[in-house]
Amino acid sequence: MSQHSIANLLNSTTAAGTLPALETRLLMMHVLNKTRIQLITQADYELSDSELNALQLLIDRRVQGEPIAYLIGQREFFGLMLQVTPDVLIPRPDTELLVELGLQYAPPNSTVLDLGTGSGAIAIALAHQRADLQVWACDISQAALAVAQNNAVTHQCKITLLKSDWYAQLPDMQWQTIVSNPPYIVQHDPHLSQGDLRFEPINALTDHADGLSAYRQLIAGAVSRLTEDGWLLLEHGYDQAQAVRALLTEHQFINVQSWCDIAGIERVSVGQRHSIPSPTFLSKIPN
Repeated sequence: MSQHSIANLLNSTTAAGTLPALETRLLMMHVLNKTRIQLITQADYELSDSELNALQLLIDRRVQGEPIAYLIGQREFFGLMLQVTPDVLIPRPDTELLVELGLQYAPPNSTVLDLGTGSGAIAIALAHQRADLQVWACDISQAALAVAQNNAVTHQCKITLLKSDWYAQLPDMQWQTIVSNPPYIVQHDPHLSQGDLRFEPINALTDHADGLSAYRQLIAGAVSRLTEDGWLLLEHGYDQAQAVRALLTEHQFINVQSWCDIAGIERVSVGQRHSIPSPTFLSKIPN
């Protein structure tokens, strides 16, 4: 069997550098356009010089820390394979909780708004699971919207995509459910210069402040952008649940609570817009 066969390359520490075997297999699958099963059944396939060079280039980039998702241009989220580029955050399993809650809170045949959609992961997952929903999504980045549009087309999801800085450029309307995973990492957090975060769009990771400025805008704006009794669902950092709940309560949201992710960390906080009874209704309340 050739030293440049799939089997030998996967078993070669020289070819794989310092990468885990799983990562090497993913990169090889991408370069050869083969499935994991095909790598096994075609183990004696000999890579061409161009394929070898392409694989080694990806391995070198990965050794330098570049995320696998950016190298192969995709990441699975909520059972859907999504395109990702350095213009968008890499979808993470933690965010699937926000989708699950969105599916639970959104009424039948209702409207949903995803603020700061990035790759469109949340909006597309919601639309894919619930054909009855009218899903809107916005982002300030035109490049991110292009990625979201491609993903929506790939998965045949009808989504209204708009360029907007949170609510600023949105049409004058209300939604029954609003969801968002905004930038929440505190400025100068050391994690921003570590691991995959070094390669992700900085403005999608941090608000360049205390980590809560986006929540202040989102919660204050949702008061007028939600229908009566509508729900606001916000993903946040591991230590921000109490602060986000306080902001929701401060703006008169009711039924405020936080939900834990699979690691038991409070990851998503929700609140319901409070419907203020009309004067006519108040006058009917007995003394």
